[in-house]
Amino acid sequence: MDLQLRHLTAFVTLCEAGTYTRAAARLHIAQPSLTRTIQDLERILECDLVARPSRQLELTANGELFLQRSRAILTEVNELQAEMRTRSQVRVGFAWLLPSDWFAATRARYEELGGQVTIHRTDDPAAALHQGIIDIAVTRNANQPTAAITWRRFGTEQRVLAVSARSELAHAAGLRWADLAKYPLVVNTQSGTTTPDCWPDPDPAREIVTCRNFDEWIELIAADRGIGAVPDIATHRAPHPDVVYRELPDIPASTLYLGWRRTPPPPRHVRRFLDAALAAADPDQ
Repeated sequence: MDLQLRHLTAFVTLCEAGTYTRAAARLHIAQPSLTRTIQDLERILECDLVARPSRQLELTANGELFLQRSRAILTEVNELQAEMRTRSQVRVGFAWLLPSDWFAATRARYEELGGQVTIHRTDDPAAALHQGIIDIAVTRNANQPTAAITWRRFGTEQRVLAVSARSELAHAAGLRWADLAKYPLVVNTQSGTTTPDCWPDPDPAREIVTCRNFDEWIELIAADRGIGAVPDIATHRAPHPDVVYRELPDIPASTLYLGWRRTPPPPRHVRRFLDAALAAADPDQ
């Protein structure tokens, strides 16, 4: 049998507790099991660590030396374990256009702790969470409630109208969001932010053109199949030669959500990322 960390842990705990009974209780093992572990340790080292016979726990000279070195080793192992855990990689999934300022601040906070962040583009972040492909989902659409995922609102984004460059709306003067309730609407059903319910009195006869990701959505807008709305970061992050983005005075904002698995509970490195993410969030959320 080779020397193992469990032998060091058992011996140090025995020395600190002062008796086999108290040490066994701290280690959550039976006293005979602890006694055998100490005896195995002495056989491995080929020397006595505990003086015998003795009514109180007394260490031999070898035992004193072994205690000192064991404590140093266990401290170093614990520090190494803690350091490696903080360097654990967190996989962040998103459907399209990560919110720039928030993500930059979050990544900086987490990487200051020694962690690493990888990003994964996926049409369905909720499904990727369920499948264990990602640890954290960033989405603007949390319309898939489930007992297995916790969704936390962490910010809002101002939206802009998106229309085809060929549309009459591209340069119409005095345009307002309320004026657009009857125009055909392009809806990204998987990860979009705009639905007919974004208007006070949805028109049941309104033409709805559906798609399932941002790439399809922007091409449908460019083709003048309908209008849409996206966060204003699209104006510089997703320009398109055939799409015009317009600011409107009454356009509603969109909401940002973080999602993570509730079962099983997130490990410590994911919780550390969440702390960094929520610290960088909009304080009004």
